[in-house]
Amino acid sequence: MTTYAAAPVSTYPMRRWVFEDAAGNHDIDLGDSNLPPGTLDELASVGDLELDYGHNRGIPRLRALVAGLYGTDEDNILVTHGAQQALYLVYTALLRPGDQVITFRPGWQQSWDMPAELGAQVDVLGHRPDLSVDVEAAAAVAGDRLRLIVVNSPCNPTGRRISDEDLAALHALTERTGAYLLLDEDYAIDLAESAALRLPRTFSVSSLSKVYGYPGLRVGWLYGPAELVAACTERKFLSNIGNSVLCETLACDVLERREHYTARYRELTTAGLDVVRDWAARNTDAVELVEPQGTPFAWFRLLTGEAPLDLCRRALALRVLLMPGETLGASDGFRLCFAREPDQITEGLRRIDTVLRPRASHDAVHDPTSGAV
Repeated sequence: MTTYAAAPVSTYPMRRWVFEDAAGNHDIDLGDSNLPPGTLDELASVGDLELDYGHNRGIPRLRALVAGLYGTDEDNILVTHGAQQALYLVYTALLRPGDQVITFRPGWQQSWDMPAELGAQVDVLGHRPDLSVDVEAAAAVAGDRLRLIVVNSPCNPTGRRISDEDLAALHALTERTGAYLLLDEDYAIDLAESAALRLPRTFSVSSLSKVYGYPGLRVGWLYGPAELVAACTERKFLSNIGNSVLCETLACDVLERREHYTARYRELTTAGLDVVRDWAARNTDAVELVEPQGTPFAWFRLLTGEAPLDLCRRALALRVLLMPGETLGASDGFRLCFAREPDQITEGLRRIDTVLRPRASHDAVHDPTSGAV
């Protein structure tokens, strides 16, 4: 367990790797964790749309569509500027200095940094050897000021879902302490099955970025208890008033054709995972595939003794983007996206084959705890 203090933004490894080191330096992207981005030409024309301020909670048409994903009332829904803002709003609405937050690593660094910035005590826990959520560790550290438990399921980067049993155990902790449970479900396809619908004091966050392939629209949402969704709405108004009316209108077209996008997602991930499994089977001395549970990416444990960041840098020199574990709080593996056309994955893996086993003279291993990427 680590009791976490927020790092300066300049040391955020994911931002540095994606937006500085790798930007413009690859032609095969196996590093991002979403469906290949869609284009404006694929979406319906918005015609003479009036570009006003829109709605603080999201335009009514879009809120109704998101509520339909959960089968819930619109009072429980807030449309946000991506899932990142939805998570941020929950932290700011719930947390006060001295509150306790429990989250898990590897995972999304915002869940460590943002609560710490707000003065919370953040206990960052590891996973069990099988990469499932370590519920026993959470129970051991939970205190009287526990306010929030954050779980990403399916998990980025491990690709693992939290089991119903473990979820129930975490929820019991929140019930005992009066805390809340925050489920980051950006990779979940069927939100009508979200545990947030049956567990009180539970939030669900998702977006159009991963399954639908429209991260550039910056449209996400929050589902949760109506009174706390209202509190998040007030804070959203103080930050950006509302989303772009244009982006929200385009998002409606995506969700109104949801079956088209989910079918495409399943087609690509099914074919792509077959390619990745075959590659892993040929390289068992170098990598171990952690079988994904409903994600467009796979987590690979690296067995060669090389730091994942070093491998990913050498792959980037061949213009292939991977995601080193160091960017997500791990030092033993890398993430590889297989929601791509099979021939693109095959070519990317062919290039990776040439650098997978480190040369005797490869660069010194980097310290994954330094925060530098």
